[in-house]
Amino acid sequence: MFFQQASGINALMFYAETIFEDANFKDSSAATVIVGSIQVIFTATAALIIDKTGRKILLVISGMIMAASATVFGVYFRITVPSPSNSSHPGAEHPVEEGHPLAWLAVLSMSFFIMGFALGWGPIPWLVMSEIFPLRARGIASGACVLTNWLMAFLVTKEFHDLTVLLTPYGTFWLFSSTCLLNVIFTIVCVPETKGKSLEEIEAHFRRPR
Repeated sequence: MFFQQASGINALMFYAETIFEDANFKDSSAATVIVGSIQVIFTATAALIIDKTGRKILLVISGMIMAASATVFGVYFRITVPSPSNSSHPGAEHPVEEGHPLAWLAVLSMSFFIMGFALGWGPIPWLVMSEIFPLRARGIASGACVLTNWLMAFLVTKEFHDLTVLLTPYGTFWLFSSTCLLNVIFTIVCVPETKGKSLEEIEAHFRRPR
C-alpha cells in the first residue's frame, strides 16, 4: 500500500485539471469525465482478466506503464516549464502557451499513467492484501495496510507542492517514475502469485523455509 500511493497517483489526479487546461481542455468537467472514464474502463478490464493473467504480471505491467508515463510527464515539464513555480501548482508562472505543440504529450502521458494504475496498482493491492494475510492476523494486518495507504495519500498530496519547488516539476515526476520502477522490482522479488491458489496454499507459501 506504501508503493501504491508513493507512485504519485493522488498528486497527478490533483493536477489533472491543470494538465488538461494546458492541452486546451478548458472545460474542467470534460477533464473529469475523461479521467473517470479511463479509470472505469481499465479497472473493469483488470477485473475481467485478472484471473487469467494473474496478479503479479498485471502489477509488473502496470508499474512499467506508470514509470514510462511519469518519465514522459517529466520530459514534458522539462521542455515546457524550465524553472520551478512558487504558486499552488507547477507551471503557473511559466504556463504552456495555448495551443502548444506538445500539449498532446501531457494528455497522452496522463491517460497512460491512469490507465496503468487502474489496470494494476489501483485495484490489485487490495485484492492481494485480502489473500496473503493469515486468518488470525488478517484484521490487524489489513487495518495497518489501510492506515499506511491513507497516510501516504495524505503525505504525497500535502507535500506535492514542496516537492515541485525543491526538485522542480519535472524532477518530481521523475521521482514518481523511479518509485514506479521500485514497485516493479518489489513485485518481482517479493509478491507471490496468488492466481488459482486457495488461502491455505498461499499461507503455506509463506511458511516454507527461505
